[in-house]
Amino acid sequence: MPSWLRQVAALAGFLLLCFSAAAVGGMLTASSVGGWYQTLRKPPISPPDWVFGPVWSALYTLMAIAAWLVWRRSGWQAGIRPLSLFVVQLSLNVAWSGVFFLLRMPGGAFAEITLLWLAIAATTWQFWKHSHGAALLMTPYLAWVTFAAYLNFAIWRLNP
Repeated sequence: MPSWLRQVAALAGFLLLCFSAAAVGGMLTASSVGGWYQTLRKPPISPPDWVFGPVWSALYTLMAIAAWLVWRRSGWQAGIRPLSLFVVQLSLNVAWSGVFFLLRMPGGAFAEITLLWLAIAATTWQFWKHSHGAALLMTPYLAWVTFAAYLNFAIWRLNP
């Protein structure tokens, strides 16, 4: 396979991985977003619902490019640690939707999003060691999940 085709295939694979996680998270979210979620009290700085789709689409795209950059620089063998952490944080990302929306457990979801945040930070740190650009592409995601953790905590506290 020519090098350029291998590069394109790898990027497509990372995009597929990220958007597959998004699709599963979206299915879990759909279980409650139109009903239960609308009944919850939310903090005053909660964004309107329409913001979440475009933001997450951009973040999943940036995450995929970041993972691809690490793979390009290090390959599978040398990049096993950061790329494994990437898969762990992506799994935790999906799990949060299940805990918050499917199980309707904001307190449990806050504990889970704390683990997610730590996994993203660890992934970003590992990415930095392989590609500074990849780490920088992960920072908007870390910032958004920081904000999401605040929203999750506030919803948990406002809805005993």
